[in-house]
Amino acid sequence: MVEAKNIHKSFGKLHVLKGVDLSVEKGEVVSIIGKSGAGKSTLLHILGTLDAADSGQIAVGGKPCNKFSERELAKFRNENIGFVFQFHHLLPEFTAVENVCMPAFIQKKSGEAIEKRAKELLDYLGLAERLEHRPSQLSGGEQQRVAIARALMNNPSVVFADEPTGNLDSSTSDELHQLIFQLRKDFEQTFIIVTHNEELAQMSDRIFEMEDGKIKI
Repeated sequence: MVEAKNIHKSFGKLHVLKGVDLSVEKGEVVSIIGKSGAGKSTLLHILGTLDAADSGQIAVGGKPCNKFSERELAKFRNENIGFVFQFHHLLPEFTAVENVCMPAFIQKKSGEAIEKRAKELLDYLGLAERLEHRPSQLSGGEQQRVAIARALMNNPSVVFADEPTGNLDSSTSDELHQLIFQLRKDFEQTFIIVTHNEELAQMSDRIFEMEDGKIKI
């Protein structure tokens, strides 16, 4: 589902990624762990095509992302990749349903079918009673569930999550962990997760540990 070969990335004189190789199969839940500054989030952003590597190759769903133009890459990302971040990045002026619909609106889709899917996702995630609530009216865990629904809106091939439980208490974190694996079970959803949460990492199918810009063997 995702393959990276010999990924290098520098910021000025700081060489952050030093030849990273990684392969993730469809339906896998994998965690990327390591100390702060090891390059975890940088790698995640490159795998998710939010940032470009200085050298190396990235393929998602068998499609070589290096060959896309900027416009083609934006379209591919919207159609094939979902994102969940530590801070939910929900739009405060919109309801839960409207936030979930955003990836479809970016594709210039509209109509009853879009809203129906958004409501179905929120219902699946236990938020049927929160459809018209704005982010400020939701708990942290509920906001993160809305963010997950938004990530799933366009049926992505893979969901990238950067510290998805970093802002949640332990009980809410446990619920979110279970949800991730329920999504894998029900939809064969692929997840690549950067996390400092040991429990989530240990639940994963595989763990990639980063150290000094490389994945430890």
